[in-house]
Amino acid sequence: MLVKLLSTIRIGLKAAGLLPLIKRVLYAPDNQQLKPRSTIGFRYRLKALIEQANFTSVKEVHDLPAIHAYWTNRYIVPKLRQFGYSSIEDFFLRNLQRAFLESGDSPKRCVSLGAGNCDFEVRLARLLVSLGMRDFVIECVDFNQTMLERGAERAAAQGVTEYIVAVRADLNDWTPVGKYDAVIANMSLHHVINLEGLFDSIKTTLKKSGLFLTFDMVGRNGHMRWPEALDIVNQFWQEMPREFQYNRMLAQHQVVYENFDCSKSGFEGIRAQDILPLLLQRFQFASCIGFANIIEPFVDRAVGYNFDPKREWDRNFIDRVHLRDEAEMAAGRVKPTHLLAAMSVGRPERMEYEGRMTPEFCARSVDASTSV
Repeated sequence: MLVKLLSTIRIGLKAAGLLPLIKRVLYAPDNQQLKPRSTIGFRYRLKALIEQANFTSVKEVHDLPAIHAYWTNRYIVPKLRQFGYSSIEDFFLRNLQRAFLESGDSPKRCVSLGAGNCDFEVRLARLLVSLGMRDFVIECVDFNQTMLERGAERAAAQGVTEYIVAVRADLNDWTPVGKYDAVIANMSLHHVINLEGLFDSIKTTLKKSGLFLTFDMVGRNGHMRWPEALDIVNQFWQEMPREFQYNRMLAQHQVVYENFDCSKSGFEGIRAQDILPLLLQRFQFASCIGFANIIEPFVDRAVGYNFDPKREWDRNFIDRVHLRDEAEMAAGRVKPTHLLAAMSVGRPERMEYEGRMTPEFCARSVDASTSV
């Protein structure tokens, strides 16, 4: 129904001669100062509308192909176990519990930014309760009212309504109230334009003993590949049978991998490459677990569904891509596009990272000569 509505709107805009203008406003570079100023406001509002439309009907935000689960279980889970975590969710749970235990206030306060359907937060609340914690609240912030309503229904169904509070707000203009023991941003920062404002707000609202926990995509804007990674992706792309080269997101066959910019219509990856550098300027890292770059296009939604982990060739291919990816990152030739991190405003007692993969090492320098 939503697809039909958007199609009808598109036809209407085209008939009125407005479609070229809409495209020009949407597809202009984000650092371009469009004139008049009202056009910039219109562009943001239009992108925000598209963003809401994209997610309003999505009940499973993190639904991924089976090959992604194969890759995660074989390679990422063992990586996490080196630090005592059984999963990404367990990373959030243990650090959230640590932040709550170090807090002397009541109730313990956590805010989750870009919570969407609140399914992640509801699971965290249930796990905290199972660990004997009762004196806490998780505020779920999102600008999509429909998703927040689904979250409230899920919290009620799971018996954790008293621990979940829905707050409708735009992260680009979020004003925190009071102090928090923990701030969570799970796959939401790459949708934010005003990262500087958001990070400054987090730094202001986070208690001295508090933790800022995030899992996000920190590669090139629009989830594109940088040139050094793109070359290797295309090497592997040419090895795939033709049927594996079908991009389900773009509904087209690609003989050569298309370095598609996902940020053009909505906010997907809008400032992904700025996330880590800005975090380094404002926070102290207690944990930094970076991973995945070259492997990402092959296990994500675009072509990941073309792979079947039950087939030996498919598994072997993914294994080879992953091993090459790890070798390139260890050498510093490519940088991780996924970051799992715990940060604070003060210097932490410990710092977790693998090998050379400090947050500084994981950050890719960006200049005119490397942004082709």
